[in-house]
Amino acid sequence: MQVAVYSTRSYDRHALERANAAEGASGHRFNFLEARLDASTVPTAAGADAVCVFVNDQLDRTVLQGLHDLGVRLVALRCAGFNQVDLVAAQELGLALGRVPDYSPHAVAEHTLALLLTLNRKIHRAYARVREGNFALEGLLGFDVHGRTVGVVGTGRIGETFCRLLTGFGCTLLATDPTPNPACVAMGVQYVPLVELLARSDVVSLQCPLTPQTHHLIDAAAFASMKHGAMLLNTSRGAVVDTQAAIDALKAGTLGSLGLDVYEEEASLFFRDLSGSGIQDDVFARLLTFPNVVVTGHQAFFTDDALAAIASTTLANLDAFAATGKAKHPIDV
Repeated sequence: MQVAVYSTRSYDRHALERANAAEGASGHRFNFLEARLDASTVPTAAGADAVCVFVNDQLDRTVLQGLHDLGVRLVALRCAGFNQVDLVAAQELGLALGRVPDYSPHAVAEHTLALLLTLNRKIHRAYARVREGNFALEGLLGFDVHGRTVGVVGTGRIGETFCRLLTGFGCTLLATDPTPNPACVAMGVQYVPLVELLARSDVVSLQCPLTPQTHHLIDAAAFASMKHGAMLLNTSRGAVVDTQAAIDALKAGTLGSLGLDVYEEEASLFFRDLSGSGIQDDVFARLLTFPNVVVTGHQAFFTDDALAAIASTTLANLDAFAATGKAKHPIDV
């Protein structure tokens, strides 16, 4: 199949080419494009049987109609989430959808833990101080993670893995999820309503998908109900958190610290080098002024193991569609 691959970086190309060249692969033909897929770049899919997209590509009705008109038959997402896709339009147009339902839950869970430890022990501030010859400890006081209460919102594979990591620290674990995970229950996780989780947790970690129900799940009211001085971590989807409400809570001192790997307006920022042009997003720029905020650029998934798994699953979706007309891991509308 001819596949137009959008939002491509060198690591994407390497992983997909390596998977495509593996023994038994079908030898698909890739056209790697650095541009994001949106209404302005749809024409670059001409001649493709499928498009391969990532988290910040735009697949609304206009884009999907354009792809359909060009003869594209499959949209292969190399990510787990699909909130960027108009599922109703895709179904009406007869476009098949495939995704990577999981790749390495350890990658995201371990990155979440890294954010927790960095914020708690002020590693980012200590690193900068030591390089300047400042070895003073004032302002770097942390707490023992052992014995603290951590609330996990969403206990799919990533949430479950994060909980398992924290059992080694001796934490009390709370969780909220429409469907409790038996593996989490078995390791002693207590499922409670969100409002109770927010009120009791020293650390709140978001591992839930972005849906209409979770959009701005953590808003001004949620911040007001959180334990004073608590830490919030988000390695799920940016729009689960109301960013302006987070800034207000940081300014008021009610939110103790914030660790983000995602941001609700990240499409214009992440996965590119803006060091020479500056950041035009004033809300995001304000976030970066707080010493108790650590932001990484959607890199929680970014391990060699995860990239290999993403590429392998993407190839499996392409192979299955070429053979049967349906992706191996479809998105069912």
